[in-house]
Amino acid sequence: MIEKKSSVEYTQIRYELPEPEIARIVMARPDTRNAQSLKMLYEINHAFDVAAKSSSIKVIILAGDGPHFSSGHDLTEERNPLDYDLVVQAAGHHEPGAAGMYAGEEEYFTGLHWKWRNIAKPTIAQVQGKAMAGGMMIAMPMDIIVASEDAQFSDPVVAFGVNGHEYFLHAWDLGPRKAKEMLFAGETLTAQECKELGMVNHVVPIEELEDATLNLARRIASRPAIGLKLAKQAVNFSMDVQGQHQALTGALAMHHIGHAHARVQYGYPVDPNGAAVIKNDAKVARKVNDDTFS
Repeated sequence: MIEKKSSVEYTQIRYELPEPEIARIVMARPDTRNAQSLKMLYEINHAFDVAAKSSSIKVIILAGDGPHFSSGHDLTEERNPLDYDLVVQAAGHHEPGAAGMYAGEEEYFTGLHWKWRNIAKPTIAQVQGKAMAGGMMIAMPMDIIVASEDAQFSDPVVAFGVNGHEYFLHAWDLGPRKAKEMLFAGETLTAQECKELGMVNHVVPIEELEDATLNLARRIASRPAIGLKLAKQAVNFSMDVQGQHQALTGALAMHHIGHAHARVQYGYPVDPNGAAVIKNDAKVARKVNDDTFS
C-alpha cells in the first residue's frame, strides 16, 4: 500500500493510494468508533481537496478503521472551529449563543458535506458496522455506498429534540415514509434494507468489503475523467432542480430551532433525556437480536 505524504500531518485520518488512480481516506479513530471530532472533519476535507486536485486520482473512497464505520459526532469535545488551521470559513463562529453555533454547523456539517457531494470525481463510502447519526451523515454525500452485511444505518437524534442529523437528505435517500419511521422511532436499518430502498448500492460479506469497494473503484477509474465528471454533475443537477439544496438548508434551520428550544428548556443545546432513550432502544435491539439468533 502506497501512502501519500501531505504537507499536513494528519492525526485522525490516513490518506492512502491503494492504486495510482484511486485515493482512500480512512477515518482512523477506532478506539472511539471513529467519532467525528472537528479536527477529523477538517482533516477529511483537506484530504478530499488533495485528491480532487490530483491530476492522477479519478476515484475517492471514504472508509473507517475498526469494526464500525462511524458512531457519529464526537460529543465529548468542545467545538470551536477557530482552533483549527484547516477551517474553510470562520465567519460568525465567534458570535455568542445560537448565532455562533448555527454558523459553525452551517460550515463543518452541512457546508463540508455538501462540498464533498459536489467534488468533480466519483466518491465511494466503504461502510461496515454502525453508521449512526453523524456516521450515516458522512456516508450520505458519497456517490456510491458499498456496505458489509453487518452494516447498520440509524439517526436516532429526534430523541434529543431535533429533526435529525444536520445533512438532512433522509427523504431523498430513503423515501419519505421510511425516513419518517427511522426518525420518529429511532429505527435502525440494515444494509440490505437500505439497498432495497436505494441508499446502498451493494451489500457484501465483511471479509470482501475492501476488495469489492476497490474493484468497483477500479472499474469506474477505467472511464475518462471528463465523462465521470459530467455524469456526476448531470445526476446532481437533476436533484438540484428538484430543490435538494433548498431542502437541506431549510432542514438545518429547523434543526437549530430544536437547539434553541433545548437551550431555553434545559440550558443545554439538546434534550438531555435523549441519551437515555437511545441507550434503552439499543438494549431492546440487542435483546431482540439475541432472541432471534439464540
